[in-house]
Amino acid sequence: MQTVWLSGAEWLAVLRIGLGLWWLESWRHKDKKGWFERGTGIAWAADVANKHRWAFVGSGFRQVVAPRPRAMAYLVVYAELALGLGLVSGFLTPVALVGGLLLNLLYLVLMIHDWAEQGQNAMMALISLVALLAMSWQTWSLDAAIGLFL
Repeated sequence: MQTVWLSGAEWLAVLRIGLGLWWLESWRHKDKKGWFERGTGIAWAADVANKHRWAFVGSGFRQVVAPRPRAMAYLVVYAELALGLGLVSGFLTPVALVGGLLLNLLYLVLMIHDWAEQGQNAMMALISLVALLAMSWQTWSLDAAIGLFL
């Protein structure tokens, strides 16, 4: 494969690291005090789920998330941080890519009516899939340095 400036494997690493930075930005800009102390993030998601055009989204939210809003707030916020750190450093990269793909698909379903969110989540899911299938952890990663996922 011929590329400009970097090798194909290095461009995949750039894509993986860029996705990690995107997750870190998602974590950084969240109002953590609002999410953890006032429950704003989960309350917003509950409102979206309850008005969702697909009934299974609202019922699934009420069964899984609503009974444990504080735990779910921590799970969402710190999952985004863990995904970002894992992808930028290349540590447990396949795990982070699968986790990010699943989280983006969940966000995609929840926000089916919001085209701005759809674009971001669709692109992040696509990058996760490409980075996963192309094994982007082979270059510039802790996984490669310590011999994980060869």
